[in-house]
Amino acid sequence: MEQEILVKELLSKSDRSFTLLYDNYSKSLYAVIYNLIKNREEAEDVLQEVFVKIWNNIESYNESKGRLYTWMLNIARNTTIDKLRSKGYNNSQKNQSAENFVYLFEDNSKIVNRIDAIGISRFIKKLKPKCIQIIELLFFQGYTQQEASEELEIPLGTVKTQNRNCMNELRTMINE
Repeated sequence: MEQEILVKELLSKSDRSFTLLYDNYSKSLYAVIYNLIKNREEAEDVLQEVFVKIWNNIESYNESKGRLYTWMLNIARNTTIDKLRSKGYNNSQKNQSAENFVYLFEDNSKIVNRIDAIGISRFIKKLKPKCIQIIELLFFQGYTQQEASEELEIPLGTVKTQNRNCMNELRTMINE
């Protein structure tokens, strides 16, 4: 279904539109959420919250500012980061058993598979190493721009500029 038609359907709040939205985007949004949160149950809860936010806020989507998927991806990413930073979530993570940390020992190649789930790894691989590093920190590890600045030991303004330039370069590659 084309984006414009889906948006019109969503604005009409039809049950069919929600089903189409979920069927077309749940797997890729879940992959992004899980990549940040690393817990299946928590990722499923956040995914549900994301779809409720999308449904309730579809009127705020502006087609001239970007694609629907990008808008939804930002909602998913921001909701997940909010969850990770919440006091309740942090307290719940303090007394977990060792079983919950198995993902730390996963083969690093599986990270590529999770990125592939949203279909952009082939484009990211074509970017400059600095762009790959910034995108990895900001979008796949959930760093804020300030945290990325500290991690990379470069000024915040430089991170912001490089992020914008890298995203523009990625956008150009995807639209070719």
